[in-house]
Amino acid sequence: MLLKSIKLTNFRQFKGEQVLLFSTHNRKNVTVVMGENGSGKTSLAQAFTWCLYGKTDFDDPILLCKTISQTMVSNEESKVRVAIELVHSGTEYTIISEQDYTKSSDGKIKPLGQRKFNIVYKAEDGQQEFIPDLQTDLRMKEILPIELSKYFFFDGERIGNMSKDLKKGKSQEFAEAVRSLLGLNALINAMSHLKGKGASKSVLKRYDEMYDSTSDRRIAEYTSKIDQYDEDIERIENTLEDHERECERTDEKIRELNDRIRRNESSADLAKQRDSLISNQQQLITYKKTQVSDLLKSFNKIAPVYFTKRMMRNCLEQLSDDNKLTKSVPDIHARTIDQILKSGRCICGAEVIAGNSAYNELNSLLEFIPPKSLGNMIDQFRLTCESSVKASDTFYSDFKEKYSGILSFDATYNEYEEKITQITSKLRDMEDVGKLQSELTKYEKHKRDLTSSINDLNRSRGSNETNRERIESERKELTLKDKNNKQIEVYKAYAQYLYDVIYEQYTSEEERVRNELSTEINGIFRTIYNGGFSLSLDDKYNVQVLVDDYNGYKDDVETSTAQSISIIFAFIAGVIKMARKSHNSDGDSDSNILVSEPYPLVMDAPLSSFDKTRIQTVCTVLPEVAEQVVIFIKDTDGEIAEQYLNKRIGSRATFDKKNEFETHIVKGDTYNV
Repeated sequence: MLLKSIKLTNFRQFKGEQVLLFSTHNRKNVTVVMGENGSGKTSLAQAFTWCLYGKTDFDDPILLCKTISQTMVSNEESKVRVAIELVHSGTEYTIISEQDYTKSSDGKIKPLGQRKFNIVYKAEDGQQEFIPDLQTDLRMKEILPIELSKYFFFDGERIGNMSKDLKKGKSQEFAEAVRSLLGLNALINAMSHLKGKGASKSVLKRYDEMYDSTSDRRIAEYTSKIDQYDEDIERIENTLEDHERECERTDEKIRELNDRIRRNESSADLAKQRDSLISNQQQLITYKKTQVSDLLKSFNKIAPVYFTKRMMRNCLEQLSDDNKLTKSVPDIHARTIDQILKSGRCICGAEVIAGNSAYNELNSLLEFIPPKSLGNMIDQFRLTCESSVKASDTFYSDFKEKYSGILSFDATYNEYEEKITQITSKLRDMEDVGKLQSELTKYEKHKRDLTSSINDLNRSRGSNETNRERIESERKELTLKDKNNKQIEVYKAYAQYLYDVIYEQYTSEEERVRNELSTEINGIFRTIYNGGFSLSLDDKYNVQVLVDDYNGYKDDVETSTAQSISIIFAFIAGVIKMARKSHNSDGDSDSNILVSEPYPLVMDAPLSSFDKTRIQTVCTVLPEVAEQVVIFIKDTDGEIAEQYLNKRIGSRATFDKKNEFETHIVKGDTYNV
């Protein structure tokens, strides 16, 4: 299949009629379309799948250009149209999809009816002929089945997902694609016709229905039993296929859970660290609270003295020179002196008479003892001041030390808080390993149950097949006794022989194709990603990436994004290369029956995940293996791609983005023959 052009009319950003021509040059087979992000590259890529199959990945199902829809009035109609011109198996086709739209009275754009799909081809006489409507889907399937289209029309994200599917064992569809693209389906269909299952009965099954049981009624009984065994075997095989698919999904889930557990295995330790930090933080809070309380108590008790200490020292200095402080008699009260004066005799026995020296001394002493004893009070004040001043001497150093300790608690608390925040942030992006492990255990049990069920089904199938063979052998003995039935046995033998021959050829060719494909994709992968890795393709088309015997290590390894995309590039490029080789064969090969049509590669932003070196190798390989390459690429990657594709570019175009809703295709040079 070779693309000639695509013509868009009011499709998404492409207002009016716009045409993009593709290079059909046998050497300059690359078409490059460059544009900034949001200019319409993806829309143009999606136009292919909508035109061919009526499918898109847009969130908005309305395909009508918004610039057009905004100018429409109520009940006005407008049309979206995409037409692709291509050549397939030597015939020129124009494939056309159209969708009418109208604007309702409430201003909404609505589709009018279903998409119209037409296929026009150029007949041998040069006239344009339409494929009848009832045959368009069938003809499109002949040109390129939708299930195969994703291998030739894809974007960077899809190619990444495809590589993951190959690695995860979802390879059945890849195997089917390879068989279809490389012509193996012809053999598969022939085998199915001779000895197939399902609604359309095979040749062998139709012969079974032709037996004449009038010669022996047991022939009908045996045929009925054989039919029942066939139904049971088919039911078992269908269940086995379901179980095996379920096993693949379960294996994928087990791999995913193991991977998630590995990525999050540190979460348990992080959670313990966080709990420990929170506990330490709570202890700090309690300790700080106690320290602050002690500090406040000490402050309330000593601070007043500390702040008046200087005044008390000044007072003590002045009081130390006052001789009144020495005249007071401790513990003597004025009432004691009065009693002595009245009695006329001192407690020491001396006579106290008015006018004598003892009388006069006692009277003068009344000035210095309570209640008139200021000296006594000063003396007590002095003692109190001296005690207070002494107690407050260490207040400042003690307070500073305690306050510094409280400040250090704050710093430690903040340090804990920062660590807790960091760990919490990490844990927010991590999963509970315990829950993951529980889920893994559930899937592992499910896998064991499936395996056990598969083993039981295989035993049951074997038993049914043995019984069927026994009954069929007994029926054959009876049918050979009748002339008409004997002829049917001869026809069946020819059909079985033909089936065996085709099956043997299919097995041989499938193995050859798979081995050749493995060699091709490995060579292409090494060219694209020359980093000591190689690919291995098993009999189910699962792909493994192996280390090239690094110190004896050859096991399958995890791949980076660039490696994964390189795998699918290599896989598709290998298939295309082999399809192109079989298409160009001269007919001398024994496997000339396996001839298929080469297809173009239409890629939207395929190089975004590669570095400059990988872009260079991809740009070198793809034009060599594909008959035609169409790349929609952003400006930044486009400059690099053009540098390496320059000699292979046969057509160029760019996007002129007028606004968010309107883009024009600007044609460049085109070299076609």
